[in-house]
Amino acid sequence: MAARSASDRGSPPENALSVSEVTSRVKEQVESRFADVWVCGEISNLTRASSGHVYLSLKDEGALLRAVVWRGALPHLAIEPADGLEVVCHGRIEVYAPRGTYQLTIDRLHAVGTGALEAQLRRLHARLDAEGLFAPGRKRPIPEFPRRIALVTSPTGAAIADFLRTLFARWRGAEVIVVPRRVQGAGAAEELADGLMAAARLVPAPDVIALVRGGGSLEDLWAFNEEVLVRAVAAAPIPVVSGVGHEIDVSLADLAADLRALTPTDAAVKVSPDGRQLAAAVAALGLRLQSGLGRRVALARERMVQLARSRIFADPARLVGDRQAHLDQQALRLRRLATTACARAGERLAAAAGRLEAGSPLHLLARGWSVTRRSGTPAALRSVSGLTAGAALETIVADGRITSRVERIDHGGIGT
Repeated sequence: MAARSASDRGSPPENALSVSEVTSRVKEQVESRFADVWVCGEISNLTRASSGHVYLSLKDEGALLRAVVWRGALPHLAIEPADGLEVVCHGRIEVYAPRGTYQLTIDRLHAVGTGALEAQLRRLHARLDAEGLFAPGRKRPIPEFPRRIALVTSPTGAAIADFLRTLFARWRGAEVIVVPRRVQGAGAAEELADGLMAAARLVPAPDVIALVRGGGSLEDLWAFNEEVLVRAVAAAPIPVVSGVGHEIDVSLADLAADLRALTPTDAAVKVSPDGRQLAAAVAALGLRLQSGLGRRVALARERMVQLARSRIFADPARLVGDRQAHLDQQALRLRRLATTACARAGERLAAAAGRLEAGSPLHLLARGWSVTRRSGTPAALRSVSGLTAGAALETIVADGRITSRVERIDHGGIGT
């Protein structure tokens, strides 16, 4: 091996590149060759920056690729990115020179098939169902005749046209307030949840909220399966009717709503009465009322004719005479009864007076009995107990009173 000179060892070759030059050339080569790429992988390490950008990694069995979704691109994604989701992404590879790294800048994102989405949907359904968000007992009735309807949907889709056309063909008695929100893509679920809250804050408050969207694939309808919207539907203070997709499409928002409609058109039917049926019912009631009033008038007329033919109108004086004769008979009967009752009462009074007279103290005195009591006391003397010689006594007889004093007291009753 030939020995190098000192000068060769100490001086760099003239064609040596700086770090910036190497990175610049790599950046030029990579970004020109990978300006339009589709990449499949599983999302991991997803983070959301305060700026609104989303940073994530795409991985497979052998490698990992860093990626970013800028805030402005999020509304254009088909679904909301989430950890563990198998996706296919479109974008471009960009080299970040200050760090010498590269990443995929994503502008479109789709789920790989429907298996991953369906598995995620089943897991979320089981968790929310366990919390009771889909319980029939928490469903509220929809007003039969709403006066204000809040419509949360895209202002440009076919769903709003279908809903309004059907509603106004059936019922023009309600005011419709459209709350415009995106119904598809990343961030749509958050917008729709915000739309429900905005609808609930309307003054005056709506009677019902309709959440509608036209048909599409599972990926297109994914916003209506995201937890943030499902919880917003369940927490809405006003009854919610959900009409998402076609008849076969059932989203978690449908299950959480107070009433599920099959389509946006069916949602319009379910929040409104049928004006033509109401008009027919009112007309039928009007005919019934007219017929009933006619019968009442006819019966009243017949009754008037009968009354006009009765004796009270044909010969009123005779009816008065009959009533007067009946009154006289009753008065005579009353006098007889009163006389008889007074006589019987007099007899009963005389008998009672006789019994009272027989037991009267005065009657007893007249028969020779007398009443003795201590002088100054009202009570009759019944016993010699307590008497002493010299006590003053007063004796009452039939024709006067005798005052005396006790000289001697003999104990013992009558006949001793």
